[in-house]
Amino acid sequence: MYSDRIKEIVDLSYHLLTRKIVNKSIHIDNEATFQLELAYILKSVGQLYQFGLDEKFSLQLETYLPLSSISKKSNSNRARIDILLKFGDSTTSTTCAIELKFFKKANHREPNNRYDVFKDLSNLEMYRDVGIDLCYFMIGTDHSHYVNQPQFSLDTAAFDFRDGSSYHADTELVYDTAIPYGLPISLKNSYLFKWDIFEEEQQFFLKIPV
Repeated sequence: MYSDRIKEIVDLSYHLLTRKIVNKSIHIDNEATFQLELAYILKSVGQLYQFGLDEKFSLQLETYLPLSSISKKSNSNRARIDILLKFGDSTTSTTCAIELKFFKKANHREPNNRYDVFKDLSNLEMYRDVGIDLCYFMIGTDHSHYVNQPQFSLDTAAFDFRDGSSYHADTELVYDTAIPYGLPISLKNSYLFKWDIFEEEQQFFLKIPV
């Protein structure tokens, strides 16, 4: 029951946030702003989904979670989750973790940004291993480079989440440069990357359930 409601809350909140950004009623300067605006909408929508007197929707930012193995993101056995949701009552509850990125064209940091996306997906898979019920990755950008770039350089081409591309489970992704930015990454799940594209406004968004 709560799992279905959290999915609805996340889907609706993502829709509202992205449309507000596209229509310029919200201005996003950086990842922190993206996180705070999403959290505000999630909390508002989540509370509207509290139907029973003993039901409670809660949200935490930057909360720590112990992991069962070492994370490539933190290089430790614990992680700091961007947004953690919990919805339930006195007898049962559902948890949901969200990791997010926001890439500005003006702060182009390539190809490291592409690697960091797969690092977040790796972390989210680890959250599922330690009992988080639902996990999502979200990204927003004003740079079409991540969405429809014709090709990437061969040494980092494996880190590809362009619109319509896919990742197949257990494929090792290697940052094949003289001094790699990070270690190879393999994910447990397969993913299809399907962006929400607002070409005229130069705004692009992606939401992936993990």
